[in-house]
Amino acid sequence: MHRILIIGATGTVGRLVVSQLQVTGAQVRALVRNPDAARFPPLVEVVRGDLTLPETLDACLEGIDTVFLVWVAPPAALAPALERIVKHAQRIVLLSAPFKTPHPFFQQPNPARKIGEQIERLIESSGLQWTFLRPGMFARNALGWWAPQIRAGDLVRWPHLSAPTAPIDECDIAAVAVQALCGEGHFGTEYVLTGPQSLSQFEQVSTIGRAIGRSLRIEEISPDEARREWLPSMPASVVNMLLDAWAAAIGQPAFVTSTVEEITGTPARTFLEWATDHAAEFRV
Repeated sequence: MHRILIIGATGTVGRLVVSQLQVTGAQVRALVRNPDAARFPPLVEVVRGDLTLPETLDACLEGIDTVFLVWVAPPAALAPALERIVKHAQRIVLLSAPFKTPHPFFQQPNPARKIGEQIERLIESSGLQWTFLRPGMFARNALGWWAPQIRAGDLVRWPHLSAPTAPIDECDIAAVAVQALCGEGHFGTEYVLTGPQSLSQFEQVSTIGRAIGRSLRIEEISPDEARREWLPSMPASVVNMLLDAWAAAIGQPAFVTSTVEEITGTPARTFLEWATDHAAEFRV
């Protein structure tokens, strides 16, 4: 029986990994900063820990053989935290990003890229049995980008509408993570995970309209307009990274893999399926 610690258990993917592990029989422990505020199934052991306070990690890792890691702390905490993990665990599954993928969408300057490369190098040299998960664009980003506009009316204003991506359902990311955590044959592997379809941003917004039963008006805005509207609420590095990535992707299909089906035995869920599941979040 695997004894698994989930670091990043309250996040989008981490919470789904916890939920999906429940049916495997694994012993699951969730590391959180505030156990009183965490809500998990009764069989999940919830422990208090903080990646920036490495002395809190030993108790969290006691008796653990496998770790699922979503890195959410400053770079300076990397080495001390990993030192604690190596003392206890034998294998680690890291939620990373597809920054090695030879597609222009993934090759734009990214503020998180150096941190990702640093933690991967540390893990590779740690002696742990490792697996890196590299999901592309999350389908869930649509909730932050388009749901506020759709809840306010039928008009969606957005830049680079012809730019294609292959959005992945976060449930599929979690399903691959569970296989990597509990199965064999995943050590030393890097899995690039995408949805099953290359869809332009225009097509994605249209798909949401179909899922919620509304005819949406979709208007292209310039990158400069987007910058003016987004900079008050988003870091400039993130705004520029997104705009540059979409611009670089125009004119070619999105990078699509079949890895979800190969690892889980089930085809990756379509964006329409995801939008249908989350239709209520796009309604007033």
